[in-house]
Amino acid sequence: MAGLTIRIKKNTDGTAALSCTRADGTVTWQRQQGAQGLFFPRHDLTHYAVETVLEYRSAFYGLIATGWNISDFGPPWPRGQMPEEAGVAELIVGFLDAERASQARWSAEDFNDKTAIYYREHEIRTTPPTLTDDDLARIRQRRAELFTEWESVSPGSAIELRFPTR
Repeated sequence: MAGLTIRIKKNTDGTAALSCTRADGTVTWQRQQGAQGLFFPRHDLTHYAVETVLEYRSAFYGLIATGWNISDFGPPWPRGQMPEEAGVAELIVGFLDAERASQARWSAEDFNDKTAIYYREHEIRTTPPTLTDDDLARIRQRRAELFTEWESVSPGSAIELRFPTR
């Protein structure tokens, strides 16, 4: 049984809305207007691809499943610092977003080099994660499937995904 149901609605006015329903029935949601309505659905789908392929359960969607609200992921950080896995997922998703925006395709070596630089510049004292070319291929494949599904969603409808929890 899925611990979290993720729903991204494509509104008729060009906006989008993300809602996440937990196993206990509670919901957190966010409306994404203007440029955010174009950017965030793909960003959120990229999170889903990264977190399911790499089996991260303490990143964005895993934290939402345990009771975090979408608004907890930003200042003033009411839940405190995110777990390391959530930071790693956000970094990978951010790199994939940058890759998509630049229309470039980075190798695992590129990702790992950029991650090491990020860790060094931000004085993160843990060992940076290492992705393989296979990891990236599986993430990109899943993300492509999700993007295709999103493109087929008609305005007023939504894509719905299940996120497994432990």
